[in-house]
Amino acid sequence: MTDLTEKTAPCPLYRKCGGCQLQNMTYARQLQWKQNRVEKLLGKFHAVSPILGMENPYHYRNKVQAAFGTDRKGKIISGVYQSSTHRIVPVNSCLTEDEKADEIIGTIRDLMPGFKLQPYDEMTRRGFLRHVLVKRGFSSGQIMVVLVAGTPVFPSKNNFVKALLKKHPEITTVLLNVNNHFTSLVLGENEKVLYGPGTIEDTLCGCVFRISAKSFYQINPVQTEALYGKAMELARLTGKETVIDAYCGIGTIGLIASRQAGRVIGVENNKDAVRDAIANAKRNIIRNAYFTCADAGEFMLEMAMEKETADVVFMDPPRAGSDETFLSSLVTLSPKKVVYISCNPETQERDLLYLTKCGYRVEAIQPVDMFPYTNHVETVVLMSRDVV
Repeated sequence: MTDLTEKTAPCPLYRKCGGCQLQNMTYARQLQWKQNRVEKLLGKFHAVSPILGMENPYHYRNKVQAAFGTDRKGKIISGVYQSSTHRIVPVNSCLTEDEKADEIIGTIRDLMPGFKLQPYDEMTRRGFLRHVLVKRGFSSGQIMVVLVAGTPVFPSKNNFVKALLKKHPEITTVLLNVNNHFTSLVLGENEKVLYGPGTIEDTLCGCVFRISAKSFYQINPVQTEALYGKAMELARLTGKETVIDAYCGIGTIGLIASRQAGRVIGVENNKDAVRDAIANAKRNIIRNAYFTCADAGEFMLEMAMEKETADVVFMDPPRAGSDETFLSSLVTLSPKKVVYISCNPETQERDLLYLTKCGYRVEAIQPVDMFPYTNHVETVVLMSRDVV
């Protein structure tokens, strides 16, 4: 029988960090909690399928970022900001983060004193290193390290990179990103490649994707395969459809769908992500997928005004969900099917209420546990247009 009892949180930073809200639950209990949450919010639209969980719910994050600072004794520390504060909780290892990424961040922290590098202080605007971002392709093994600095002046940068690579020859590219603004955003606008190609690649659902420092890529590749696989299954593409991939990012959903569709159009307002999406289409020799940098809602409205149609729209908006302008454009374009992927069932509930009032019916709801030990849950919903 599955154990659902409460347990002691395995991480000593559980209460300080705040990143893993459900560590006091067994994994089976976490899945039940998330299933109940989705059913409470979305169950009025359709029966909710059993949540897809992980076989091994640890060290699943392929993207790790650490803030750098000093403790009261002046010792360099790295870790995460305590929930709702700008106070750094020192972290050496994390149960959800990639272990190799944690090792690399620890090495950078240890190397800094020998190169007389100090963490950047936002208040005094002195020092050097603000954050370190590490991305790893779980399939390819390629590793990107981004040093986020408060200044472009990097003394002994060549020697520092050599020392880092000597400790971690598995690193495939190193970048310097400059962010000197008083902001909670990690990355700044300017970046320079210090070693390697400046990007990494990873394979997902049979497609190879180029990942840059600023582009979005799902952080749990194991569950992303399950998530996108379910989305394709629900779409039931036949090879003839025109598909819109709204909020397309680097083209993951659209390129995976392109193998089963007639034509795919990806729309994204992040120019860096669109550049990666175009490169990814070429890398995979996909000739029926096209990507454009635009607002997805405005793009669909223009399609409708020009009497163009779409059979299926995949939408994967940010946590805030879609706005009414986008949803109105979607209704105007009137695709036969909408596959709505959401990382926030609360905003998804709001958007489904709008769409069901505008002629769409929900035909399937599938939760996926993308973020074990947190209170977040991803949900795929299939909607079809009512035939008048």
